[in-house]
Amino acid sequence: MTELPYLQGYPDNIRQQVQHLLATGKLAATLAARYPQNSHNIQTDKALYDYTQQLKRQYMKSSEPISKAVFDPKIHVINNALGTHTQISRVQGGKLKSKNEIRIASQLKQLPLPLLRMVVVHELAHLREKEHNKAFYQLCQYMEPAYHQLEFDLRLYLTWQDSGSAA
Repeated sequence: MTELPYLQGYPDNIRQQVQHLLATGKLAATLAARYPQNSHNIQTDKALYDYTQQLKRQYMKSSEPISKAVFDPKIHVINNALGTHTQISRVQGGKLKSKNEIRIASQLKQLPLPLLRMVVVHELAHLREKEHNKAFYQLCQYMEPAYHQLEFDLRLYLTWQDSGSAA
């Protein structure tokens, strides 16, 4: 079976099904059926920041503010992750100031909106929960009830994209 790097932690039967969909050219059709509206207007850093702020206001009002949400061309999806969240601390005058930044891989601009939302929700959840633990995934599901399905579908999308069929 060919390596499927985005599906490493999944059982062999799931990986075999995905391999079959790839081999028969049906993975793209499967994804297109689930996400027929592929385009959205979140293409700039400002649009991403506004979208992130909207979700934060809706679900995480009491969390620390976000100073930046940007698409980052330096993030390589398989090596680094889909996005990063950082808390930068600086001394200004006599005070310690911290800023929360969210960076999402630039290649994810082209994702269907539900999949991009899942990535933003994931990074927002890290404002409260730094580790990928039960509380983290509960928070993700609070913000996006279909979180786990969307995460799997994102892995399928990235697998299809990397297969060369997405050209």
